[in-house]
Amino acid sequence: MAIDITTEQIITLTEATRLSCFRPRRRGRGLSLQTIYRWTLHGCRGVVLESVQVGGTRVTSVEAIERFVERLSASRGLPGAQSAPRTTGQRERAVARAEQELEAAGI
Repeated sequence: MAIDITTEQIITLTEATRLSCFRPRRRGRGLSLQTIYRWTLHGCRGVVLESVQVGGTRVTSVEAIERFVERLSASRGLPGAQSAPRTTGQRERAVARAEQELEAAGI
């Protein structure tokens, strides 16, 4: 899902580091801006934080962070969480396995 800038609460990545879901960690430090930025580019455990570029500023939304946290929870197998979307490689391997099973069954 992509960020809908007309309906979602847009925040800068700096503002995102101050959200209560990212409360202070080790030694009382909050989540770093670099961590949030990395999540928007490369993700965490295969889950990427949705973001958009507005001029020279990368922004996300409160709703995108909620989806990100839900997907991360699902990837860890926590109860009540939605399942994480499969990567392209995972889908391709699943298709190849299914094709092999169909061939083996003579279908």
